[in-house]
Amino acid sequence: MTDLSHLAAGIAERVHAAQSSLAAIELSDERHLSGTLWGADAVVTSEQSLPQRGDFRIVLPGGASATARVAGRDPGTNLAVLRIPEQTSFAAIPSGDTETGALALALGAARSGEATARLGIVNYAGPEWHSIAGGRIDRRVVLDVRLGRAEEGGPVYDLAGARLGVSTFAPRGKVLVIPAATVDRIVPTLLKEGRVARGWLGVALQPVAVPEQLQGQSGEASGLMVMSIAEGSPAARAGIVAGDIVLRVNGTPARRLRGVASHLGPDSIGHNADLEVIRAGSVVSLQVKIEARPAA
Repeated sequence: MTDLSHLAAGIAERVHAAQSSLAAIELSDERHLSGTLWGADAVVTSEQSLPQRGDFRIVLPGGASATARVAGRDPGTNLAVLRIPEQTSFAAIPSGDTETGALALALGAARSGEATARLGIVNYAGPEWHSIAGGRIDRRVVLDVRLGRAEEGGPVYDLAGARLGVSTFAPRGKVLVIPAATVDRIVPTLLKEGRVARGWLGVALQPVAVPEQLQGQSGEASGLMVMSIAEGSPAARAGIVAGDIVLRVNGTPARRLRGVASHLGPDSIGHNADLEVIRAGSVVSLQVKIEARPAA
């Protein structure tokens, strides 16, 4: 019982110390979203849950309110950054890493700005991965914890007080952590540019099975069929046509959309991508010059 009491006291202490990094973002008269202070003048939150508008009223630590303007959004890493009046009392918080089986503390902001807290286990901590939207996330961290919708976007800590990142929802209600390393890498670009430019081919792709009679020739059992092509896109200029089945990109099998997205990071812009496709029963090699995805 003593150990449990010590654990509970330690958690309460961590929550008290960490709530200075919270902000409540008002979405409507009845709805709000949690945000995490990430610098003296920036609040980070979940891009997928932030409505498409420019300004939001937010409640800062201590109960003060302010108007925050969206400085940038990145669907690739599911991060949005709002610029706020600079907080003279902001204290930098050390970032940390985690491992499978460790305890994690996921915080959210009540509408008043006060903290809510959830304790859970790191269900999985794996290597970097790419989202379907093309973002590179430094680690895949899954929490065994249930969050309320308003708590998404809040900070996640380990029990030593290090900030692991920001919470977000994956499909089927799974809770992920956008790692602190990813947030540190993306936020400066969003504050400066408003977006993260990534590579673009201009095709819509759908996973398909390669016809059995072509699997020997192609060396692949599955690929990605080109369903449509954007007019004037790099793919259109390279001669890709609807119905082509993409087998490999730069020699890597194209079995999943995330696999293609991994070749379209910011550094890919201006470079060529070598594609192998099935067309009319034959394997054809094409080269596409990658361009920056047009701004939404």
